[in-house]
Amino acid sequence: MHLDSLQTMANLACRTSWDACLAPGCVDRVLEIAKEMVGRGKMESATSTFGLVERFKRGETEAFTLIFRKYRRRLAVLVHYKMSPELRVVIDAEDILQEVFLTAAQDMGNFTYQSPGSLMAWLSRISDHVIVDAARYQRRGKRHAENMLRFRSRSNPAGPDPVHSETPSRVFAREEGLQILLKKLDVLPAEYREMILMAKFEGLTTKEISERVKKSRESVALTLHRALKRFRELEAAGLKQ
Repeated sequence: MHLDSLQTMANLACRTSWDACLAPGCVDRVLEIAKEMVGRGKMESATSTFGLVERFKRGETEAFTLIFRKYRRRLAVLVHYKMSPELRVVIDAEDILQEVFLTAAQDMGNFTYQSPGSLMAWLSRISDHVIVDAARYQRRGKRHAENMLRFRSRSNPAGPDPVHSETPSRVFAREEGLQILLKKLDVLPAEYREMILMAKFEGLTTKEISERVKKSRESVALTLHRALKRFRELEAAGLKQ
């Protein structure tokens, strides 16, 4: 263990330096604190995105439930705005969300964790494919877009059980806060809304946003600052409609 950590624990145990902490009672207390810190680190690691992904890959299905709960709100907002108004008429956004998580659960073995935002970026890419497929079915008119869904939901009652019982017809309808959030985002100018979606929901850096929108990082940072300021003003005003 690093010397700085030992000194920190000595301060916690007996308010002295590690070198001066030689009494048996102090040493025992330092060891107790060390065990607590290690245990806390293991717990945090197990519930981090990386830890949850690794647990699910090892076969712990409950880890995916935690992944779902951790990312569903952000992804629900992204899915809503990725879908065209026309597509929302024929298929519920929560059904697209369910399909995204079902695909993620099936393909998680191919996912490689690279950074704190890599899972969200991966889920966002999956949602792009699912939405494109739904739109393609709708345009071709070969069958209703909702028939592409592989799980049981309001749009497809004959399908199999969903990947998570909280999802069908619940994420959007049950969470009043999500509806209020969507209303606030709807009020924003399109440019502001897109900046917030990319930065706060997709988790992109200003560099990544600048590359996507073909603008300088300074311009992106300024627009994002203005967008967040406007959003906070809406929150302060208590927008309800």
